[in-house]
Order: sequence, then C-alpha cells, then structure tokens
Amino acid sequence: MTYELEEIKKIRKKLGMTQTELANRAGVSQSLIAKIESSRIDPTYTKTKKIFAALSELEKKEEIKAEQLMKSRIISIASAASIKEAIAKMKKFQISQLPVIENHKSIGLVSESTILDALLKSKSAKVKEVMQESPPIVSKTTSIQVISNLLKHYPMVLVSQEGRLIGLITKSDLLAKMYKS
Repeated sequence: MTYELEEIKKIRKKLGMTQTELANRAGVSQSLIAKIESSRIDPTYTKTKKIFAALSELEKKEEIKAEQLMKSRIISIASAASIKEAIAKMKKFQISQLPVIENHKSIGLVSESTILDALLKSKSAKVKEVMQESPPIVSKTTSIQVISNLLKHYPMVLVSQEGRLIGLITKSDLLAKMYKS
C-alpha cells in the first residue's frame, strides 16, 4: 500500500498507536515521527520506507478476515429438494438464499429471486432445476475488502478451511460487522 507523509499521523491514530510505539516498530526515533507528523522535516527515503512498512504490516494484522465475519452454521438444501421445501426452510430461518450442498460440496445457490422465477413456470420444480451457480468460496483468512467486492456480485460467500466448508457470509453479516465497529 502506498502512503503519503501527511497520512502517517492519521493512520497511526487509527491503529491506536503512540509515536513511540510506531518508532520502535519502524526502527526510527520518536522525535523523527514527531517531526514528520508536524511537517518540520523531510525524512530520507530509507526512513520513510521503514515507517511505511511498519504501518502496512500493522494494518494487515488489524484487518478483518472472513473467519471473523462468517456464521459457522450453514443452512443449506439438497438439489433433489422441492421448491416448497426451500421456501419453508427460508421462512423458518428468515433467510433469503440457501447454498445447495451435495457430499459436502457447494453445487449451487437458490434464492428468493430464483424461486419467484420458478414459481411462474411450475410449482412442482426441484431445486436442481432452478438453482443458480455456486457462490464463491474463500479461505478463512480472506480479507474484508475481497469479501466486500465479491458480495457486490453474489448474494453470499462460502468460507472453507482445508477444502471443508466451515461458514458463510452474507451482505447483512458484512453490514452488521461494519456498523458494529
């Protein structure tokens, strides 16, 4: 990540650090940090690089990961289930989409939208006849930025660890985390 010298103070405060803590992490003096933040000095490239590397490392540690956002209970449906069963499950759990899972693998997604389209054609259709493509699957260490971008295009993101599904994240999970912080 690229930074401007003027951003050091803002980023440091956002991370809840003192000038001394940043100086220790970057291997520079606290007085150098103070002078840079008050625009009284133009530091060398080497010193600037050390400070920015320390800030970047700290921001990555502070970043929210998929594991912190996900719900570990995956409510899913089988492809052979009827649309009626999918509707009942959505109502029961007050959710708007269900991953379609077979043999512990995601094979599709059924949502309120796909069900509404299907009901116009046939009330006796099966989930496998109306399901959409499977939602993306990310690792538990995937950053909130990546997840946010995926949720712009998909209604949910599944989370896996070592090839096993361990949770899911919806837009409402992301929004709840963002407004709680």
